Amino acid sequence: MTRAPGVPGGRRAPAGAAVLREEKTEAIRAAVFAELAAVGFARMSIEGIARRAGVGKTAVYRRWRSKLHLVLDVVSAVAAEGLPTPDTGSLRGDVRMLLEVAARALRHPMASQIVPDLLAEAARSPEIAEALRAALLDSQQGVASAVVARAVERGELRPGVDVRLALDLMTGPLYWRLMVVRDGLPKDYLDELALAVASALEV
Repeated sequence: MTRAPGVPGGRRAPAGAAVLREEKTEAIRAAVFAELAAVGFARMSIEGIARRAGVGKTAVYRRWRSKLHLVLDVVSAVAAEGLPTPDTGSLRGDVRMLLEVAARALRHPMASQIVPDLLAEAARSPEIAEALRAALLDSQQGVASAVVARAVERGELRPGVDVRLALDLMTGPLYWRLMVVRDGLPKDYLDELALAVASALEV
């Protein structure tokens, strides 16, 4: 059976119903990141998002009923992607790879503007706070759990290591340096940090 274009499961859209084109949806999501970086959540508008995406406001409202729901959807999509789970064969190697991925993400020009802004908004909006928790904690905690579990299996770590502490040690210094102090990373910094984190967890 031929599927109706743009309709999940092959169901034919009701007469007069708009088919949501995926390329427009992706253009809108990309525009959200650009607008967040340019003006922040408080000043961001559906009009600005639509203009940047090259679509009409109705195209945005067909997909999301408000600016808040649009941002929550984008943040949740980022959370769903998650971090890659490294398996280098050593705790230090796994931590080093995670630090590299996190540093690359935090150094992205958009991230350096968007993350602090959304964290400020989270203090005022429980919905944004919950979405950010999923994006910045829950998904990454699963990766940290896998890294710790493999290190325990290899005998590098004792059973019962606090996974939340491990995640704090891995990501806290990077966030402080790149987002708060806004300083660069010296040569060999990630290697030294990976060694420090691994050594701290082995105690």
